[in-house]
Amino acid sequence: MKKINVALVRLLQFMVFTLFTFMVITYFGAMVLLPLDAISLLIKLMSAIGFNGFIAAVIAIPIVGYLSLLVYKTPGLSRMIVDTGVDLVKAGKIRVEAFNEIASTIKG
Repeated sequence: MKKINVALVRLLQFMVFTLFTFMVITYFGAMVLLPLDAISLLIKLMSAIGFNGFIAAVIAIPIVGYLSLLVYKTPGLSRMIVDTGVDLVKAGKIRVEAFNEIASTIKG
């Protein structure tokens, strides 16, 4: 029966690990995709107004680059964004390691 309980704890540990891995990948992926989405939306907006797609891209990319520069130069903002992701990684690591204590208690 102990082997079944240990296997169940390891299964739950894997599920928690997978969940936190997904959350971290989603968080940092969103940070990469937000500027790209802003560029895409600005190009669509300018195309709707009447600009050619290439000309709209030439205008939209520097606009998003400037907005990204403003975010970067805002004191503490970019560091806070990265720290939030790192805290998510640390929280996941603590939760996954907590299962090791439970498994060692079950093993006896």
